[in-house]
Amino acid sequence: MGTEIRGVAAVTGSGSGIGKAVATKFASQGIDVALIDVDEAAIATVAQKLSKDFGIDATVLVADLSDREACRDVVKKTFDWKAPKYWVNNAGILRLSPAIDTSDQLFDSVMDTNFRSTFVLSVEFARRAIEANRPGSIVNISSIHAVVSEPNASVYTAAKGAIEASTRTFASEWASRGIRVNCVRPGATYTELTVPIYTEEIKSAIYSRVPMRRIGDASEIAEAVYFLSSDQASYCTGTTLDVDGGYIMDGSLPGNEYV
Repeated sequence: MGTEIRGVAAVTGSGSGIGKAVATKFASQGIDVALIDVDEAAIATVAQKLSKDFGIDATVLVADLSDREACRDVVKKTFDWKAPKYWVNNAGILRLSPAIDTSDQLFDSVMDTNFRSTFVLSVEFARRAIEANRPGSIVNISSIHAVVSEPNASVYTAAKGAIEASTRTFASEWASRGIRVNCVRPGATYTELTVPIYTEEIKSAIYSRVPMRRIGDASEIAEAVYFLSSDQASYCTGTTLDVDGGYIMDGSLPGNEYV
């Protein structure tokens, strides 16, 4: 069984970074793509490039996914355009604060954008697919920090943990209806936003901790998303795939070893 897939894909947060890489991967395989982002100029640029490079149809849907009604509306607009078979929840934000100083505004903005959007979008996609008796695939983007602590990012890590927990529950509820739900858990990844913060000191620290001694590329995350969406993963649901250079599995002491 090959990895070729057919249908329409919707990708949130597709104006840059991992979302753009995922949309590009789908488009490179001849898949029409609904690009969803709060930044209209960014997704318009991506849509133009994907249509030119791969000859696919790409639509631009602007939405502030921190708003639950905007989430419901964007799913409706996507299905009104073309019914997607593949839905990728990638949109998210990072806001840093010591837990003890976390404001209500920060808590709500991160949880609403990162977790509630994933929850609402998944439910709305599944509802429409089930009503139409159509199979489908949802892939959610988590983070290694769902399981590895990140000081000053307690709300972000909680949101990512909630995404993974809901992924498993959705998978068990919708498996009999032909909806697979999986998760990708990226480690340190080069994107437009992270390149400036990966100073030589930061890169050195990452290399000392990651067994593969490098930072990942957004295209590598996209390959994992595409795999989980494809028939090659037809018996996978409720799973989380680490794409982190071995970060999570490695319990060694950087620069030291037991003798």
